[in-house]
Amino acid sequence: MLKFKRAYFPPLLIYTSAGISGLTSIVGIFFLKDYLNLSASFIASIGFWAGIPWALKMPVGFLIDRYWSKKYLFIYFGALLISLSLLIMYNILANREYMELYFSITTWFIFSSILTPIGYVLQDVVADAMTVEVVEPDFRKNKKNLHNPSIKAEHTMVQLYGRFAIILGSLLVGIINLYVFNNISQQTNDLYKAYANIYLMALIIPIISISGGLLAKREKKGSIEKYPISKLDYQIFFGSCFFVFFAILLGTLNFSYSREIVLVTSLVLISIIIKLLMKELSKDQKYTIIGTAIIIFVYRSMPGPGAGLNWFEIDILGFNQSFFALLSIISATITLIGILIFKNFMIKTSLARLFTILSIISAVLYLPSILMYYGIHEITSVLTNGMVDAQFIAILNTAAESPLSQIAMIPLLAWIAKNAPIKYKATFFAVFASFTNLALSAKELLTSYLNNIFVIKREIKDVKLENVLEKADYNNLDNLLISILLITLLVPLATILIIQKSKFKSKD
Repeated sequence: MLKFKRAYFPPLLIYTSAGISGLTSIVGIFFLKDYLNLSASFIASIGFWAGIPWALKMPVGFLIDRYWSKKYLFIYFGALLISLSLLIMYNILANREYMELYFSITTWFIFSSILTPIGYVLQDVVADAMTVEVVEPDFRKNKKNLHNPSIKAEHTMVQLYGRFAIILGSLLVGIINLYVFNNISQQTNDLYKAYANIYLMALIIPIISISGGLLAKREKKGSIEKYPISKLDYQIFFGSCFFVFFAILLGTLNFSYSREIVLVTSLVLISIIIKLLMKELSKDQKYTIIGTAIIIFVYRSMPGPGAGLNWFEIDILGFNQSFFALLSIISATITLIGILIFKNFMIKTSLARLFTILSIISAVLYLPSILMYYGIHEITSVLTNGMVDAQFIAILNTAAESPLSQIAMIPLLAWIAKNAPIKYKATFFAVFASFTNLALSAKELLTSYLNNIFVIKREIKDVKLENVLEKADYNNLDNLLISILLITLLVPLATILIIQKSKFKSKD
């Protein structure tokens, strides 16, 4: 039985602060709607630039590895940036006239939007690397220990605690927001004052992450810093910087097949960086990492239904905002319970077998939506006197589906931590996080392809004249869902079968 170590607390505190970061998300939505006169395209452009710092994870990871003894400074600097961002938002709500003496409210908002992700990136990269550090460091002196079940088990447990901390933080935020906004006055002045106070409450976020850094400093004794680290390869750093430059450059351009070109080129660049990171590993370990990475990429890149399914649930099944909010709380709660129930399963199951099982379950979970398209909920509602209706089926499906992403994510993160070269722990984590994020980009691309083949339309009305501009059309939804079910089932299983019969067989 694995014991919880005090050394786990520092990264878990940083992860918890990341989970609580959603405290201001609802305020942010209403702030944009009611307080700023910004167009949808301008807001989207802010979102793009706010996403750029996450591409910086790779070069930032290298710098953290290079200056590992000063990792606490990265945590504190990230906390400072997050604090500045929150204070800016507080003051433009509470002291608007004073803030406008220096810059426009729009400028202050953009500045705050850029500071926040930079702060979280700095802290996230350090926390990820610390999860490598807290597992017994000297096991790497004997390469045979890389496949030691106890090492895999401890890495899995550390990542489980990390996901638990993030989700628990998100759940607490959901409950707090539900309470605050249920008791809020709709008078403009009272509303903005309440919004401002939420940004003040959010200052607990950097305080928690700073406490993680301070605690890590106290736990420094016995850390891997006592082991000598050889010189780092700066090709990795410059390659990472080129990746960021490339992402920013092509992200601002709009041309035919731009998404496909960005995806393929990004994969090539990250593959080169991964090759540099694995330079000192054995051939057998390289093959295992490549095979496992391919399995993970294919599983995470499977397409989803897109917005069409939500439109169907709103227009045809009658789901409203409060029901979707209820589903989100159920999802977070079931996920927390699920990762505790399935912790031994995640520890003992190989990644190839795990993703085989998850692919089958993920495909099967599309069946309730397909059956509701054909009206199964109407039949069950009649047979059960209205109890098993569309909402009841949706709640059951959410309960079954919720833990899947974390059951896939936790062993993935444990695998990254276990295979990370000790001198490149932050870089390795950042690179493979970027690699798996590219899989999500591929997922969105494949989703858009399927939505272009199986076109779904929602009814659009002229708000003023109240006449219908475009009629709803859900005739292709069943074909879309059936196609996704088959792709989700067959493609990952075929990939796993091919990989496991090749020299790239996943042994983790």
